[in-house]
Amino acid sequence: MTDKRMVAKQAPRFEMEAVMPNKEFSKVSLEENMKNDKWTVLFFYPMDFTFVCPTEITSLSDRFDEFEDLDAEVIGVSTDTIHTHKAWINTGRDENGLGELAYPLAADTNHVVSREYGVLVEEEGVALRGLFIISPEGELMYSVVNHNNIGRDVDETLRVLQALQTGGLCPANWKPGQKTL
Repeated sequence: MTDKRMVAKQAPRFEMEAVMPNKEFSKVSLEENMKNDKWTVLFFYPMDFTFVCPTEITSLSDRFDEFEDLDAEVIGVSTDTIHTHKAWINTGRDENGLGELAYPLAADTNHVVSREYGVLVEEEGVALRGLFIISPEGELMYSVVNHNNIGRDVDETLRVLQALQTGGLCPANWKPGQKTL
């Protein structure tokens, strides 16, 4: 795991194989999002077919329109293969699967991206729950990494994205529509 500060620097560039919302295999990359003037919400999760992960992945997907309205692309990443991702997507939510997803799931099978973002648990070959918000200019604006037992909050992710997009100073407990400092 890296001990270097990453926030307020250029985010590590990446290109990964992914299962797209149409269930086809393709690639996702930070450069593509930057070229399209999009924010990137990049989140890592430990592995497919687990218990906390589907709650996060489907919650983000169910609210994808809100990210889209904020010109943000969401990309989920684990160290599993695209084939495992596709099998999980093809499993219904009632069977601990994901069902339809509105954004791509990327495969970091060689662990390069997880390592560069400082979330790889080397001895297990899985990622911690890391969430990174990257500006259209490629600057890493927000980073949070937590233990794998705890799922993330979609409302908080959207709130932080909106706060970053104000370009202003947002006080504690700031909510969209409130004044900045």
